[in-house]
Amino acid sequence: MTDFRSGFVALAGRPNVGKSTLLNALVGHKLSIVTPRPQTTRHRVIGLLQLPDAQIAFVDTPGLHLGPKRALNRAMNRSATAAVGEADLVVLVVEALKWTDEDELALGRIAASGHEVVAVVNKVDRVRPRERLLPFLGQLAARHGFRDIVPVSATKGDNLEALRRVLVAALPVAEAMFPLDQLTDRSEAFRIAETIREKLTLELVEELPYGVAVEIEQIVVEEDGRKAVSAVIWVDRAGQKPIVIGAEGSRLKRIGRSARLELNRLLGQRFHLILWVKVRADWADDARALQQLGVE
Repeated sequence: MTDFRSGFVALAGRPNVGKSTLLNALVGHKLSIVTPRPQTTRHRVIGLLQLPDAQIAFVDTPGLHLGPKRALNRAMNRSATAAVGEADLVVLVVEALKWTDEDELALGRIAASGHEVVAVVNKVDRVRPRERLLPFLGQLAARHGFRDIVPVSATKGDNLEALRRVLVAALPVAEAMFPLDQLTDRSEAFRIAETIREKLTLELVEELPYGVAVEIEQIVVEEDGRKAVSAVIWVDRAGQKPIVIGAEGSRLKRIGRSARLELNRLLGQRFHLILWVKVRADWADDARALQQLGVE
C-alpha cells in the first residue's frame, strides 16, 4: 500500500480544553480519563486510530500550564513539551471563544518545535449563535501559520470526520508503527490505576487538592476468573486520609464500586478491587515518588 500514512499526532494545549475527550472521541474508545478538573491528565497516553489508509498515533498530553511550581507540575509540563517535540504533527486544542495566557504558553511551546500545527477549536456546541465563532477563528488564524483550523465538538462528535481527513493528509507516507489491532501503548495496570484516579477525582471534587495518586500493587486472577486488584491511594497529608475513606469507609466503597463497574465495561473482564489509603508526605514534590508513580 504505497500511500499508507502513519505518524504521531500530539494533542497539546492548556488544561481543560478537552484534549482527553477529543482523543477518546477520535479513537472511539475511552483510553484517557476525563474529569471537569484541570490537570487531570498527568501522563502521555497513546491512542491508536486504525484506518484503511492510515494509522494515527494520537498522543494525549498533560495541559501546559502556569501557576504552582511543584515537582509534579514541572514534570507534567516537561512531558507535554517532549511529546510535542517528538511528534510528526501537532494539534493545538483550544476552547471556542477563549484565549488565555496558558493558551499563549502552549502555542509558544508548539511553535518552538518547528512542526506543522493544526488548530482544533473545541466545544463549539456551546457557542450560540454559531456566527459568534467567526471573529474568534479569524483572530486565531492571525496568531500562527496553522496548516488548518478545524472547529469541533468532541463531546457531541461534531466535525470529527473532517478533522481525521485533515490529519491523515498531513502525515508522512509510511508503514504502520504499531500492530493493526492495538488500541494503546498503555498497560492494563496503568488503565486500572487511572480509572480509580478518575473516580477519586469525580467523587472528591474540590475537597482534595491534587495530592492524590494511585499505585497498583498486585493483580491476581481468582478461581472464578475475576481479577483481584490491590491498589494504594496515596495522599500527601495525614488529614486527607479520612476524607478519602469517608464515614465508616462509605466514600472509599463508592469509589471502588464506580471504578469496578467502569473497568468491567472498558476492559470486558470482571474485577475485584481492594483499595488502601496511605500517606506519603509531599509526594508531588518528591522526584523519586514521581518516578515510582510513572509521572516522570
